[in-house]
Amino acid sequence: MTSFKKHLGALAAGVAVAALATGAALADPAIIYDGGGKFDGSFNEAAYNGAEMYKAETGGNYGELEITDDAQREQYLRQFAERGYSPIITPGYNFATALTKVAPEFPDTHFVIIDDASVDLPNVRSVTFKEQEGSYLVGLLAGMKSETGKIGVIPAFNLDLLEAFACGYKQGAVAANPDIEVLENYISTGFDGFNDKPKAIEVARAQLDQGADVLYQVAGGAGMGVLQAAADAGKYGIGVDSNQNGTFPGNVLTSMVKRVDVATYDAMMAEMNGDWTAGHIILGLSEDGVGAAFDDYNADLVTDEMKAAVEKASADIIAGDIMVHDYRTDQNCPV
Repeated sequence: MTSFKKHLGALAAGVAVAALATGAALADPAIIYDGGGKFDGSFNEAAYNGAEMYKAETGGNYGELEITDDAQREQYLRQFAERGYSPIITPGYNFATALTKVAPEFPDTHFVIIDDASVDLPNVRSVTFKEQEGSYLVGLLAGMKSETGKIGVIPAFNLDLLEAFACGYKQGAVAANPDIEVLENYISTGFDGFNDKPKAIEVARAQLDQGADVLYQVAGGAGMGVLQAAADAGKYGIGVDSNQNGTFPGNVLTSMVKRVDVATYDAMMAEMNGDWTAGHIILGLSEDGVGAAFDDYNADLVTDEMKAAVEKASADIIAGDIMVHDYRTDQNCPV
């Protein structure tokens, strides 16, 4: 796999944001964005950034569509395949069922699903992440930063994938402070929780009222409400998926980034270079697939001691000296 650090450096150096072409020649890539939309400031936008990196570097074009309901997943997959796009990239595990049905109908078309799902077909690449490892690091930072001894995590709803984030966060926080209290409350009972920013603000304020002073949002676009509530209260939020440190400067402690942008870029470049492969790719700390974001926006919030703790924990996780439990293996969190 091409170096993640190389691609992220190219992205950080500047990616031209240009209008997307409405049509495509044979084998142009395409993205179908999941619910929440292209500019959700999170998972979908990371995929968009990867596509823009590909476009800026190669001068190529790509197609794009945003779904507004579940029925469009299968419809748009088939539409793009019939028009000759390849690979067709789907950021979101909700595409798994539609891909399982559509991909066999187009054996010469390549598909990519990015998130907590693996589709075992000869023309599908599945990219998943060790979210628990990156969440451990931001939990470590939260535990070290908290002055009240109480922090929070706010998933969109009760879902194994989101619980993997929350459980990793709790493990990191307890490693920093064995006596820390971690509050966990959901925004909703279903997928609408990813888009309900007002409810996210309400849940965040409730945790803040209980004394939490660092809140980790695991809620896609709605999570901006969590970051906003924390900033309004003069406390700290933690972003997710994309680097959200600059959304509320001075009040976002860090972000747990998933390299959806690079997974998207790599798939597009592999197709162009003729070396695309199917199969299951799992990205954790050792592959630079997840991590805690440090930049100018949070430089004054994170001490040298905190950075050193993250570096040591990262090295220990990669070496196998720290084993971060994955909630998805047994639906259980050990802390």
